[in-house]
Amino acid sequence: MQASTTDPALALASTVVDAAIQDVSRRPEIHSFFDESTFTVSHIVVDPGTSTCAVIDSVLDYDAASGRTATRSVQRLIDFIQERALRVEWVLETHVHADHLSAAPLLNQRLGGRLAIGAHIDIVQDVFGKVFNAGTDFARDGSQFDHLFTDGEAFSLGHLHAVALHVPGHTPACMAYVIGNAVFVGDTLFMPDYGTARCDFPGGDAAALYRSIRRLMGLPDATRVFLCHDYKAPGRGRYVWETTIAAQRQDNLHVHDGVSEQDFVALREQRDAGLAMPRLILPSVQVNMRAGKLPEPESNGVRYLKIPLDSM
Repeated sequence: MQASTTDPALALASTVVDAAIQDVSRRPEIHSFFDESTFTVSHIVVDPGTSTCAVIDSVLDYDAASGRTATRSVQRLIDFIQERALRVEWVLETHVHADHLSAAPLLNQRLGGRLAIGAHIDIVQDVFGKVFNAGTDFARDGSQFDHLFTDGEAFSLGHLHAVALHVPGHTPACMAYVIGNAVFVGDTLFMPDYGTARCDFPGGDAAALYRSIRRLMGLPDATRVFLCHDYKAPGRGRYVWETTIAAQRQDNLHVHDGVSEQDFVALREQRDAGLAMPRLILPSVQVNMRAGKLPEPESNGVRYLKIPLDSM
């Protein structure tokens, strides 16, 4: 499927993918780490030519019952990067996650790199700033991040070419990152046998998600697709987080070729109506909307999270 010439961002991303398909030196080396407690996949994306890397969607361990944080998940990434003597250029977030706390500040502190997310983070911050009554001290302009990507923005990872694509629907600020012959889609898509992400959080929109997914499916069929989560569809024996655009177009349970926007919206909204809120949504969102930074300690030296009652 060819990218539409009326969508210059997609056309640019497709050009990056095509070049990487034809030239192995333009392809990233990808190492994925699965956190089974949150079903989250973090990716280390390496430019083999320069030993430069990006880290996408890291996880800070959090025990809801005790309120304790830990660094087991992210330490695996740190150890891998240090053992390989890689240099972190980017610490990327695909969106404000509702199912795990981000470890981006720890990565940034320990290994460097520019912490980045999509420019529409300000919408999410405005919505959830009100939910958590964050007050005037909480900036709602994305300034907690080092860089805010716009739709179609070209960037680089070492010598690799990359493009950021705005793919709203799950949240208003979701981004996909095309790096060489791979695209990192966050929560827009799951494995074909599991379908697509929910759209019932504040600011979510099933019709917008459909259009974002169909846009991604305009990338070349051979594009490697890396997911942020896998929940292991019934009957499948193992967790998987890599597929292709061709497989999504042909087999995605919710949005394969031939599914109309109207049918998708009806299906998605019906499914979302029966879903419980994610177990860690309240701690996750109020931390992640601040770029993963934990609240400042109060006068007794203890940090506190807010739990709004009867508001979600």
